[in-house]
Amino acid sequence: MTHLAVVGNPANRRVTLFQAAAARAGRPAVPVYPWRDVLTSGRVPGPGTVVRIDSPGEDADVDQLLRVLGGGDPAVRAEHGEILGTAAAHAGLGRALDRVAAGGGELLNQIADILTMSDKPRCHAVLAAAGVPVPAALAPVNSYEALRAAMSAAGWGRAFVKPAHGSSASGVLALAVSGRQVRATTSTELAADGRLFNNRRVRCYDDPERVAAIVDRLAPDGLHVERWYPKAGFDNRVLDLRVVVTAGDPGHVVVRTSRSPMTNLHLGNARGDLARVRAAAGERAWAAAMRTCVRVARCFPRTLHVAVDLMFRADWNDHAVAEVNAFGDLLPGLLAGGRDTYDAQLAALTDGRFRHWTDAP
Repeated sequence: MTHLAVVGNPANRRVTLFQAAAARAGRPAVPVYPWRDVLTSGRVPGPGTVVRIDSPGEDADVDQLLRVLGGGDPAVRAEHGEILGTAAAHAGLGRALDRVAAGGGELLNQIADILTMSDKPRCHAVLAAAGVPVPAALAPVNSYEALRAAMSAAGWGRAFVKPAHGSSASGVLALAVSGRQVRATTSTELAADGRLFNNRRVRCYDDPERVAAIVDRLAPDGLHVERWYPKAGFDNRVLDLRVVVTAGDPGHVVVRTSRSPMTNLHLGNARGDLARVRAAAGERAWAAAMRTCVRVARCFPRTLHVAVDLMFRADWNDHAVAEVNAFGDLLPGLLAGGRDTYDAQLAALTDGRFRHWTDAP
């Protein structure tokens, strides 16, 4: 039986659910190699181990260590929820993942794939080159002034402005502009001293100076700007799908619905009715959307699972991919064929589907 290990934060729910799935499958207890140890002592799984890499997020000390490893100032420490040094943290993640790979274990999610999925401009480019439908994107901008100029030149009145290396809607702004008027919907809080904090309350800013302050604070770490995609919805709520593709199987799908442009469930949004969405889309459009999700996963063929955020257009006649997440498989209580996402991952390892997926042309 293959020896499994996890690199992650021991208290992370994804880690504990994966361990529980391993126990259900009759596997030995799965040890966790904490990110903190990887970053301080260099302790990593060794040869002969199959390694699941989990998110280094949700631990302030780990965030700080990653930023410093990536070239950030060790004297600058983020307060709880502060959006700070995302580019340095991404660079640090790459160096930390190299340490894990040097241990000799067999990785279930490849380093290059993790880094691409957590770099929005790079991921967007990879998907577009593969023919995956994605919203149009602007060339890089480095300030609010440059953003407004680029939107004007493109003829856009609405856009999503995303930190290049953010996650969980942190720092994302749904921006609508008309002349001198501006409205930014976001879960980002602008503090009196100019610092930015991510929290779970979505708010709107309509003061151009405040919106500019947020964008200019985020810009040095990189921005990815996409044209606003008009999402389908029901009952005055917009929706999108989180689709977890495991070894090429888009088996786990959850509908995320919201009264704001942000559909992330941790923001207090609600799961929607999957059968209703599928019926509204129709079987042909639904099948096409699932094929797109598999095409996304094919861009990362040596990674066991990817999480795809897919949007249907308001008329249900089209769809596009909004995000791809390396650590987006936390869908508690969602079963497909009697399996949760972690059961499905272990089954794909056991029955050879993952090996077949990685070997497929």
